[in-house]
Amino acid sequence: MLTKIMQENFQENFELTGEYITLCNLLKVCGVADTGGVAKLMIIDGDVEVDGQVELRKGCKIRAGQIVSGYGFTIRVIANRNFSD
Repeated sequence: MLTKIMQENFQENFELTGEYITLCNLLKVCGVADTGGVAKLMIIDGDVEVDGQVELRKGCKIRAGQIVSGYGFTIRVIANRNFSD
């Protein structure tokens, strides 16, 4: 059900390819959740934090500089050096 969380403390830097990524998509892309449904349940259950605060919105826009974390995982979101507004 939860892919990379099975590792003791999964940490990853995620490089944005645009201005933002939704929280639900970030969890899927980074392999924290196997499916969008699992990601949505994690968020709804309050198992995901953005910058240290519980986030309940699956469509929350995650931007460069933010940290997404939960039980056994931390994702640091970084800007793509080639991305320009």
